[in-house]
Amino acid sequence: MDINKVLTLLPHRYPFLLIDRVLDFEKHTRLLALKNVTYNEPFFNGHFPIRPVMPGVLIVEAMAQATGLLAMESNPETVSDTTVYLFVGIDKARFRRPVEPGDQLMIEVRQNSIKRGIGVFSCTAKVDGKVAASAEIMCTARDFAP
Repeated sequence: MDINKVLTLLPHRYPFLLIDRVLDFEKHTRLLALKNVTYNEPFFNGHFPIRPVMPGVLIVEAMAQATGLLAMESNPETVSDTTVYLFVGIDKARFRRPVEPGDQLMIEVRQNSIKRGIGVFSCTAKVDGKVAASAEIMCTARDFAP
């Protein structure tokens, strides 16, 4: 899935779109996404000027965006121009190593379950094969039609 397909599914835009490409996808099962982390990211100006580090909350947001892509691409019949996947909750968040400019963040999400419209996903973000962050994320689809 290239950036053009990602843009059709996610409502996020610069500077908040945190997925550059989807490398692998298995319907209702898993998705592997890529975020190229560059020095030009706007958050690096203040986090931190002496040693730029990607904020953990943005790594979590990238994982949440990947869960939305997995859910929407697995159920295209439920997606419209007014559908938004919303972050419902997070459990077991852990941060193991910093993510810095020049890193490629590989985000893998696995669908655990969907109950009453809420999807539960296991998420891992890695750099060079090493876990940078992990979490269990819950999301749900909502239609914001006028």
